[in-house]
Amino acid sequence: MSQPLLVVMGVSGSGKTTVGIALAEACAVPFCDADDLHPAANVAKMAAGIALTYDDRMPWLALVGAELAAASEGLVIACSALTRVYRETILAAAPSARFVFLDGSRELLESRMQHRQGHFMPASLLDSQLATLEPLGADEPGTRIVLDEHPTVTSIVALLAPPPVE
Repeated sequence: MSQPLLVVMGVSGSGKTTVGIALAEACAVPFCDADDLHPAANVAKMAAGIALTYDDRMPWLALVGAELAAASEGLVIACSALTRVYRETILAAAPSARFVFLDGSRELLESRMQHRQGHFMPASLLDSQLATLEPLGADEPGTRIVLDEHPTVTSIVALLAPPPVE
């Protein structure tokens, strides 16, 4: 059986990192947070409340795809992957990757962002991300998880992770 290449995607506050870590553990593959792959200039812009542009994101997304392509033992990566073009950039490097779209109401996302600490992305950029977001299309490889219907990490991972081998 081939190892999974999963991109846990969604806007900031959707739980990409939390779900990604749990999913990687359940699948027995490494985890990577794509936020750690951003160049310092991107992090500085976001920390200052400035939304990234297409040109800011493209080299970063190419790096995300390269990380997936190089992951012979499988990989779960948390990455916003907000638009179809961004996802196509990732798939160009890693065509067998699948997306897990964590989709939540604006109220839920804003509440989560306001209560977390130590993250560079301010809640003020949520509307910018929601305006940019193109939900996962029916013809794209992946699954949409509605956070308001599956509120716990355990319930989300149970939907996605393969059953344990006995």
